[in-house]
Amino acid sequence: MANLNGLTAIVSELRVERTNLVNQLKHVDAALSVLGKLDNGIAHTEPRRRAFSASTRRKMRLAQRARWAKVATNGQPSKVTPKRTMSAAARRKIAAAQRARWARWKARQKKAA
Repeated sequence: MANLNGLTAIVSELRVERTNLVNQLKHVDAALSVLGKLDNGIAHTEPRRRAFSASTRRKMRLAQRARWAKVATNGQPSKVTPKRTMSAAARRKIAAAQRARWARWKARQKKAA
C-alpha cells in the first residue's frame, strides 16, 4: 500500500506541473499574438508573403498561359534537345576512368575477403 500512496502523490504532482505548464504556454501564446500584431498587423512568427496588385497577377497569369501555349503546340510538347556541354570523347574518358576506379575497388575488396 505504501507504494500506491507514493505513486498517487507523484501522479498528482505531475498533474499540477502539467497545469502549470499549460498556463505558461497560454501566456506565451498571448504574448506572441500581441507582439505579432505590433507591425501593422503582420505576425512575425509567419514568413512574409509578397503582395501583388490585381494587374500584376493578371500579367503573370497571361505570361504563364503563353508559356504553356508555347510548350503545347498542336497538343504535342515541343521537342527540346538538351544542350551538351561535354563532348562524346570526354564522356568516354570519364566512363573509362570510373570503370578503372571500380575495378581497383573490387580488387581491394576481393583481397580483403
